[in-house]
Amino acid sequence: MALLCAVASVFILLAIHGNATDYRQQQLVSDAVRIVQQVRRKGIPTAIRDSDDFSAQLYNPVGTLVAATPDVKNAPPLGDFGTPDIDTYAIRHLCDMPSFPGECQIVLAFPIDLANGVWWLYAASPGVPWYVSSPLLGTIAGGSLLLVLLTMLGAYRTVNRTLEPVDAITDKLAKITTSDLSQRVPVPHFQDELRRLAETANQTLDRAEAAVEHQRRFASDASHDLRSPLTAMRAEVEEALLHPDETDWQETGKALLESLERLQYLVTDLLQIARLDAGAPGRHDPIDLAELVESELDRRPRDVAVTRRLTPSAVINGDRFRLARLLTNLLDNAERHADSNVTVIVERQGNTAVLEVVDDGGGIPPDQREIVFQRFARLDAARSRDAGGTGLGLSIARQIAETHGGSLTLEDSPRGARFVLRIPAAG
Repeated sequence: MALLCAVASVFILLAIHGNATDYRQQQLVSDAVRIVQQVRRKGIPTAIRDSDDFSAQLYNPVGTLVAATPDVKNAPPLGDFGTPDIDTYAIRHLCDMPSFPGECQIVLAFPIDLANGVWWLYAASPGVPWYVSSPLLGTIAGGSLLLVLLTMLGAYRTVNRTLEPVDAITDKLAKITTSDLSQRVPVPHFQDELRRLAETANQTLDRAEAAVEHQRRFASDASHDLRSPLTAMRAEVEEALLHPDETDWQETGKALLESLERLQYLVTDLLQIARLDAGAPGRHDPIDLAELVESELDRRPRDVAVTRRLTPSAVINGDRFRLARLLTNLLDNAERHADSNVTVIVERQGNTAVLEVVDDGGGIPPDQREIVFQRFARLDAARSRDAGGTGLGLSIARQIAETHGGSLTLEDSPRGARFVLRIPAAG
């Protein structure tokens, strides 16, 4: 507003200054015409009447000063116009003239055509200052200052009222801690940027609360599953120490190794989940999915029959180690729940490589198909049939599939469970 007022003031002063200058020039010409008329009617005067804002000199045709106002009576000519046009008057703006040092004047050269030749009347009037007049300058400055102050006050109040929701959001965010993420910031009524900010903040708090709750459940479940093998190992050791002479230390060692093996599997799965959650980058090598499945099936014999239906055209880009882990988790799960047979299918469907692992076990009800992919989730049937599982294998398998831009789902099957992996094919 100060800049606008400054620009407007300049334009106002320029406009008024131009009008005032035009008026002063017209007044000067009018005064000169009045003197010329007196000369024509009454003859050549010996003096010109003094005026506060008008000075004049009258020169005869030979250049002799004949009459003048008292302030320039003994002064040199008011202006040097060279050889002026005798048919019209001339006006100039001159400064620092000998008669008016340090001042600017509007000077007029007016020809008077008489019988004995052309006489010249030189008249001068003070120039209009840049500020025109002190009252005008004071009025413009005062009005601009008042307008700036009113604008400042209005902007201050408007911004304060506009930012009140920001203060409310800030106060609420300051009260939210990791121990209490249930609070939400207030949402303004108006559909503006602040409302979108509050809604986004609440959505972020929703995600943060869900993540913290997820981590708490994960830590609780991990602690519970880690405690189980440790408790079993402690019980074995304490029982052996109570009756050292009657203890079969070889059997005790086998029991401890079984608990240690389960503990090792669980810790390995937890480390794998930590890497996946951290977004650790994997390799992107071209891998023939059928070849990978073939090598993993040949690497370790299974307790059930495995039927292979592998098509070698399903090539993907991925991390061989992680994909092998995904396949091992699916095969281990199928082996634990199969009655006698596990079928592994690899094929290419358009631009997608598909891997299916199907067992002939009891299957999983449709309403529980997503539950099995949750961490530490084991259905009642799985708990009774497989007490040694960590409950992390399928969760890890789905995360590995998602890091490869694919998906792992549990789909319909005539018998048993049918896990389907879909990953974009290479090329």
